[in-house]
Amino acid sequence: MLEKLRRFMYGRYGNDMLNFALLIAGCIITGILSFVKVPYIHYIGMIPYIVVIYRTMSKNIPARQKENIKFLQLIEPWKRFIIKKVRQFQDKDHRYYACPQCHNTLRVPKGRGKIKISCPHCQKEFIRKT
Repeated sequence: MLEKLRRFMYGRYGNDMLNFALLIAGCIITGILSFVKVPYIHYIGMIPYIVVIYRTMSKNIPARQKENIKFLQLIEPWKRFIIKKVRQFQDKDHRYYACPQCHNTLRVPKGRGKIKISCPHCQKEFIRKT
């Protein structure tokens, strides 16, 4: 049985991060629409699942890869923002600043007043209040 499934999926795209995000979106939409008492509105929640099945079974692998790359590029700034905020929330002893020249994140100790910060990557110096 497993061999038949393996042969069937050979040459097909499979799953990626976009499919995972669509599955989560489908769950959220289905959950929200389960409270709405309008006939047939719950079928809208099926759309992401249908797209996931289509993308998984697709044999046009370059097109699916392009879609996934565009999705990853779209969510990258949000992902960096969330990671940065979580890191800042967990670290009570430091402040985080972005270098104005190379935009690398720099960590400096809190409670030192105004200090001159030197970026180790580009050697740009700037003054910030900690």
